[in-house]
Amino acid sequence: MLGKKSWEKYSKDNKFYIYGRDHNLYLSHKDTLEDIQLTTDGEPYFSYTSNSSEKRDTACCYTLARWIDDTHIIFAFREDKRAIKTMTLVNSLANPRPTTDTYKMPMPGDSGVSQYDIALFNADTQEKIPVSIAKYPDQKVDISYSSTPGYVFFTRRSRPADYIDLCRLDIHTGKVEELISEHCAPHMNIQLFKYHLINDGKEIIWWSERNGKGQYFLYDNNGNLKNAITPPDMVAGTIMKLDTLNRTIIVEGYGREKGINPHYRFFYKVNLDGKGFTLLTPGNGTHSIDLSPDGKYLIDNYSRMDMPTASHLIKIASPKKNTVLEESDDSELRELGWKPPVLFQIKAADDSTDLYGIMYLPFNLDTTRLYPIITNVYPGPQDDQIPRAFTVDDNYNQSLAQLGFVVINVGSRGSSQIRGRDFHCFGYGNLRDYPLADDKHAIETLARRYRFIDLDRVGIYGHSGGGFQTVAAMLTYPDFYKVGIAASGNHDNNLYIQWWGETYHGIKSHTDSITGKTFFTCKIPTNNELAKNLKGRLMLITGDVDKNVHPSTTFRLANALMKADKRFDMMVMPGMDHGVGNTYYYNLIRYYFVEHLLNPKKEHIDIIHHK
Repeated sequence: MLGKKSWEKYSKDNKFYIYGRDHNLYLSHKDTLEDIQLTTDGEPYFSYTSNSSEKRDTACCYTLARWIDDTHIIFAFREDKRAIKTMTLVNSLANPRPTTDTYKMPMPGDSGVSQYDIALFNADTQEKIPVSIAKYPDQKVDISYSSTPGYVFFTRRSRPADYIDLCRLDIHTGKVEELISEHCAPHMNIQLFKYHLINDGKEIIWWSERNGKGQYFLYDNNGNLKNAITPPDMVAGTIMKLDTLNRTIIVEGYGREKGINPHYRFFYKVNLDGKGFTLLTPGNGTHSIDLSPDGKYLIDNYSRMDMPTASHLIKIASPKKNTVLEESDDSELRELGWKPPVLFQIKAADDSTDLYGIMYLPFNLDTTRLYPIITNVYPGPQDDQIPRAFTVDDNYNQSLAQLGFVVINVGSRGSSQIRGRDFHCFGYGNLRDYPLADDKHAIETLARRYRFIDLDRVGIYGHSGGGFQTVAAMLTYPDFYKVGIAASGNHDNNLYIQWWGETYHGIKSHTDSITGKTFFTCKIPTNNELAKNLKGRLMLITGDVDKNVHPSTTFRLANALMKADKRFDMMVMPGMDHGVGNTYYYNLIRYYFVEHLLNPKKEHIDIIHHK
């Protein structure tokens, strides 16, 4: 529209526009130019505008409120962060002088967490339509703005993440209907959960772990279950294509192909009534696809860490008939001396659960020698960060092995969301210790299988959750792990992100005997509590402007080690956030393991008592 300003948000018929000012919502009639203040309750961190900070906008600005369909109904969704406490970082490299960065961050068990509010306004009458969305104390609310005439859908999730509801809001009356309510014990799979509204909201596709894996189900618009779409013997992932006309989906799947690593991704086609379930991408490897614009063909690229990529053209209507487009040739790599890593399958410490991993070996391996072993760890639970698709030097583990090490990467129980509910919830209530026994057991198992592994020289390293696991392992099994490097580790998960600790460790609800209100507590074991156990050589690394895992978690661990009279090394990387990985960082890791694990020398760890 000619002369339209960036902050003017017009109704579909251009009769009205809305905007924000001083954290509140304003309405203007295009013809009369009359400005009406619709709200007075907008505040910093509970704002109707795109600016939710302390700053007040006296000038007109963009509003987060929006028009619904072609109506004159205004929908405003706000997140209330006023009660959330702050964290602060110091950027020592800022010019001309260091600066501070203060931001809101709720932590596990905090009383001050996000609250949510929905408001509806009728532009014709300027009236507010009351909306009540409350059910769970401190609930998490997410809005769907999909095109469903007359309605807005949203989910509300309990703070412990063990209940989730799908609700439908009538924009004309403000009435909220609860369509689907699901109990997910001990907690829901936050990463994989999704729902889709189809046919203008007449049907709902809903993801659930109710049967232990992860399935899509079809519901009608009143929340009545019609049928399961995907089978119960696999974990269904992202829907890659949803064809409502032909009533089919193409979907990721994990764990259904027998005898194949259950972490490998496959793709399937299935009708919305659950019939016609068909594997589209055969082949022992992990798959990725590109769909043709007309949806009739796909290109399937699949590989493993020990097998380069093969590309096939597949006709979706008859997937068994496919055309080989290209099969990568690794002969030049092999001529240069490259050898693929070893893929292995072992039992977990329970001697029952299958675990899968990768072993990187020096290209000039001499099986008559003994080699130190280094385990590169990451505990999940949302992802084990183990590569599945072909790459030459993922995480630089192969280049580390070239220095004279055996390097492994193995997922423990609790490390991945694609193995089903029991697997990814294994660490619930035990967020510090759950991956430790499996990692130690894996090393011992491989040492029995490969006699060139030296169990007297075991190293461990990791970043973020892997940094936390590195220290926890060294302090839990101090005579087993001799050298460790822990980068950006969340060593105290009580100082980490609220939803992470509360979901994966668990949170307890209590009722105040006087007010009757519900409050929550959460106490997660820390690495600091084990500091006195250190015997090996340990390096701590952190960036000093890390907003993800605040550097204070590393500093507090360092303080605990100092109080326990322990010797350790520490590297603070100025100006670095959570992603500390650069050339200096990777070479620091290499030097540390060469100097302290490959050719170890006797050193005092207790620097007070000299032992």
